[in-house]
Amino acid sequence: MLAEAWARRRYKASFINKIDEALGEAMETQAWLDHALDSGYLTQLEFDASDASFRSVSAMLARMIDRAGDFCKNASDTDYRSVDPRDSESPITPH
Repeated sequence: MLAEAWARRRYKASFINKIDEALGEAMETQAWLDHALDSGYLTQLEFDASDASFRSVSAMLARMIDRAGDFCKNASDTDYRSVDPRDSESPITPH
């Protein structure tokens, strides 16, 4: 999702939307961690370490949303809909 957000950084709203989706996925993972702890699949120590990591990731994603303008301001203004990737001058690298 983050790679897709980066690819859409030409459009601030799209960038924010994808980062917001990633934030939602991180929060869902935290809910699954709670369930895993309650079900005895994780020890408290394992839970605490994983939960701290996901809280950190969530905080970073939230800051990215708050600073979306910083990520989007230097985005290419190339209209990729009109670019032919077979053209040697194309900014798109074929796989």
